[in-house]
Amino acid sequence: MEIKSIESFVLTNTLDESFFFSQWEYATRQICLVKVTASDGTVGWGEGYGPATVVKSGVDFLAQFIVGMNPLETDAVWSVMYRRTLDYARRGILVSAISAIDVALWDVKGKILGQPVHRLLGGKKRTEIHPYATGLYFSRCPDLAKKLAAEAQTYAEAGYTAMKMKVGLTPEADLRQVQAVREAIGPDVRLMIDANHAYNLTEATALCRQLEPLDIAWFEEPVSPEQYGHYAELRQRTSIPIAGGECEYMRYGFQHLFAGNCVDIAQPDICSTGGLTEARKIADLAMVYGVDVVPHTWGTNIAISAAINLAATLDKVPGRMYMPQQMIELDRTENALRDEVTKLRYTVDKGVIAVTDEPGLGVEVDEELIKKYVL
Repeated sequence: MEIKSIESFVLTNTLDESFFFSQWEYATRQICLVKVTASDGTVGWGEGYGPATVVKSGVDFLAQFIVGMNPLETDAVWSVMYRRTLDYARRGILVSAISAIDVALWDVKGKILGQPVHRLLGGKKRTEIHPYATGLYFSRCPDLAKKLAAEAQTYAEAGYTAMKMKVGLTPEADLRQVQAVREAIGPDVRLMIDANHAYNLTEATALCRQLEPLDIAWFEEPVSPEQYGHYAELRQRTSIPIAGGECEYMRYGFQHLFAGNCVDIAQPDICSTGGLTEARKIADLAMVYGVDVVPHTWGTNIAISAAINLAATLDKVPGRMYMPQQMIELDRTENALRDEVTKLRYTVDKGVIAVTDEPGLGVEVDEELIKKYVL
């Protein structure tokens, strides 16, 4: 059994309505998909998180070194890709390229063996995942707080028991908008906030103190991912749990977060941090430090399926008879590349994902629709 070919595609879709967060605005959605074909004709799919055209260049560069290797030997293939990039890309976009190929290989592996990826990762520890709805971005409208409150109500009505909203415009605007959303959804829905590293330590501390009465489940990326000490200091200053990690790469990056007591919740993105092969090791490392893991996702149903399979296998620290719910991120913003090109073979009903035993990742890709969106 050999890897016969590795193909990459950049897909682009212009949004009907642009939206933005603390750093920049989205008018389009773009993603790099990867198709790995084995010598027996089995096909697996992956994707990379990050600038799609750059991810594609990385995938095309790495393909030459691993075509001909055994797709079942995911650790061995990962090691070759890692060594080929170690000297000049220990973090960043080439790790996203590794991730995209690795996720596709796990899909191939599962299909060849007729097993779900979660079983190949060691076996599922739960039959349900409780995703939190991600949306509530900024938009240009007369009354943003009112619009966000209405959007939040739609997620609650759809059955989501948790949701995440953006902050990071100004502390004053954040307070007004978070108050509006909390009032709209009531006290029983978990509410998380995400600043996308918009604030310095002083600003983040002040905002936390104002938001503590609103029962915030976590504050994601409150400060720069470069400031590990500020993460740790903020944890000491607030009762709000601190989350982060979508900007970290591989177990080596997460070691800094964990050893520095920076986060309560780690958020590795499987499609950028090293794929499923590395995400499994990050999760094991998190358990050593007693840190919860909630995978970050942003992209198509390929990324979501990878997160479901990993999340199904995760341990909770400490273990107990009645375990807390395991969450993943489920982006609800406009994305035709997710909703048309890929189909999730897991059911999402009333805010709950049922973990099934579909071989591979449990996702279907419409290759004809790829042609519609390919750059």
